[in-house]
Amino acid sequence: MTGNQSRRSFLQIGAAAAGLATLGTAGHLQATAAAGKKTKVLTLGMASYTFRKFPLEQALAMTRKTGVDKIAFKSMHLPLDSSPEQIAQVIEKTKAAGLEAYGCGVVYMNTEAEVQQAFDYAKAAGMKVIVGVPKHELLDATEARIKQYDIRVAIHNHGPGDKLYPTPDSVYEKVKGRDPRMGLCIDVGHTQRSGIEPAKAVKDFADRVFDIHVKDVSAATREGSTVEIGRGVVDIPALLTALIGIKYNGVVALEYEKDDNEPLPGSAESIGYLRGVLSVLPT
Repeated sequence: MTGNQSRRSFLQIGAAAAGLATLGTAGHLQATAAAGKKTKVLTLGMASYTFRKFPLEQALAMTRKTGVDKIAFKSMHLPLDSSPEQIAQVIEKTKAAGLEAYGCGVVYMNTEAEVQQAFDYAKAAGMKVIVGVPKHELLDATEARIKQYDIRVAIHNHGPGDKLYPTPDSVYEKVKGRDPRMGLCIDVGHTQRSGIEPAKAVKDFADRVFDIHVKDVSAATREGSTVEIGRGVVDIPALLTALIGIKYNGVVALEYEKDDNEPLPGSAESIGYLRGVLSVLPT
């Protein structure tokens, strides 16, 4: 079976599972295939940027409707300049919604003050990872804060045209000799748009993959745009197989960039597709 045929067959499975995604099933995904097969575990989550046009309460509610229980906040839902008291209030609302704020991002770090702000913010929120983009000249300062705060930094690649970190390997080259808590957030869509198979990047940089922004794109070129997962060119079965293969224990966070005024249907379909694929992957 070719890669394209494989993706088409999985689309049918994912579409059937999409309806289940809106029922609020557990976000810590335990997808078991046919009887006698081993259980495969990946943790699905949501990048709150998916719901960027909506206020916090609606973003939390829509995240729960997709059935996941992990969220990484973008600044429109939890501003970076929030006071500790404001952060605490948002975290309480998040917990009340049945969600865990596991991280934040993407956080741009253009000055040392912004590096410090990001770590103080993440510490106050109890977050485990900062998905960030520190300027190259701020990597030393970022590493120093990692050692001080014991919070991971996952540097996000932004695809063709980005001057700092276009691809996962451009991140890896900058972090491979640094503190082991400095690593990568592989943006699946931007990686594919750069002509790189996301599954290969996962395997090549396995020791430093701390976060995944999962999405699908219409083409493996600079012009590719976000589509519902399963409708594009990303080989999702290969990606998930690679993550399971490296024993990835971070979050696979959906960052759905299409339909910003009505993102819930496509988000639910995308989460459902991921569940469907996981349910039939061979052990």
